[in-house]
Amino acid sequence: MSKIAVFCWTALLSFMPISELRGAIPFAISNGIPWYITYPFAVALNALVAPVCWIFLSTFHKLFLHWRWYSGFFDRFVERARVKIHPLVEKWGWIGIALFVGIPLPITGAWTGTLGSWVLGMNKGKTMLAIVLGVIISGVIVTAVWLLGIRALDIFIKHG
Repeated sequence: MSKIAVFCWTALLSFMPISELRGAIPFAISNGIPWYITYPFAVALNALVAPVCWIFLSTFHKLFLHWRWYSGFFDRFVERARVKIHPLVEKWGWIGIALFVGIPLPITGAWTGTLGSWVLGMNKGKTMLAIVLGVIISGVIVTAVWLLGIRALDIFIKHG
């Protein structure tokens, strides 16, 4: 696969809700892109999720609020979410969002962090900073785990 194709796929994986950095970083490193190029590239693209997601949600939300079924569903959904999550938000605040996004597990990335912050009516600027911090943390974890896993596999194969 050409380097351009690897970068294109890495960009796509970084931006997709399911894969985000968990898919992009291992893919790029496995396809010959050094970690010190992969990390900033994937993190920068994944950090762009927050403003894009926020704009998307705000725009479509305003359009959909004119539909009664949507506004009723949205009001019930948001109220349930606020009741469940409010104590955690009160306790952890923006650091909680950053840590939530920073844990590289399914359903804990930039998309979900931005959606949750938006639904809870949190401050847009602080949310963006928390998401970026979380993406940086997640990128460090994914890169380190991937590189350590490759090293361990090399050692096992050579000495196994």
